[in-house]
Amino acid sequence: MNVATSNTAHATLPRRDILGTSVTVIGRDGAMALLSENIATCQFTPVTFLNAHNANVAIADTRFRGILPRFLVLADGIGVDLASRILFGEPFPDNLNGTDFVPAFFRAQKDKLTVALLGARRENALAAVEKLSEQAPQHDFIFLHDGYFNAEQEEVILDRLKEMRPDVLLVAMGVPRQEFWIADHLGPEHCKVPIAVGALFDFLSGAVPRAPLWMRRLRLEWLFRLGLEPRRLWRRYVVGNPIFLLRVFRQKFRGKRGGA
Repeated sequence: MNVATSNTAHATLPRRDILGTSVTVIGRDGAMALLSENIATCQFTPVTFLNAHNANVAIADTRFRGILPRFLVLADGIGVDLASRILFGEPFPDNLNGTDFVPAFFRAQKDKLTVALLGARRENALAAVEKLSEQAPQHDFIFLHDGYFNAEQEEVILDRLKEMRPDVLLVAMGVPRQEFWIADHLGPEHCKVPIAVGALFDFLSGAVPRAPLWMRRLRLEWLFRLGLEPRRLWRRYVVGNPIFLLRVFRQKFRGKRGGA
């Protein structure tokens, strides 16, 4: 079973069309309450995040764009906020970037959860388990596998998920591989809420440092990351951000706005 059979309760929430992707209009507390309720009621709810880079990827990759309606898509970063201001006259209620939102969600949940981690390098994923266990000791965090597996290992992973059926599965494989993997392989029999978390394990492990708090508050973490890895990220930010904004203005002037 794949993600196409997932619960669609979140589809009734207001959404905004950002370059062809419907992003749910919801605040931090509301998003946490929604996920908590869906875990408690066993409603299969795949989650991902849209930022400027992911929106550009969705424009270029029709398959990626095609599976995003199956996910609860949350607003991530200053780029989609600017897009929302340009297209709809106001920002999203909160910046729900996965690096901050996911650990905060676990800290806020009082009832014990079982959380499996899949993806990234083994050492980073194991370190992420330790970090999350320190931050939210009321939950069980379990290392499932790193992000480097073959077809045979994949079957073992899926069988283990069926046995474990964790409340939350964190999938850290990068965009769009992680979303494709969730869409192609997961259903309610594997977990309740799979979340595509990108580089979260790398950040939690310390392998990739976070920007200073003042830069995060000014929403300039992208600039910090560009300074750390200019060769890898210059195309994403220096080229990608202006292209994203150009596409947003094109959407505005063509009148292709989604529902508010």
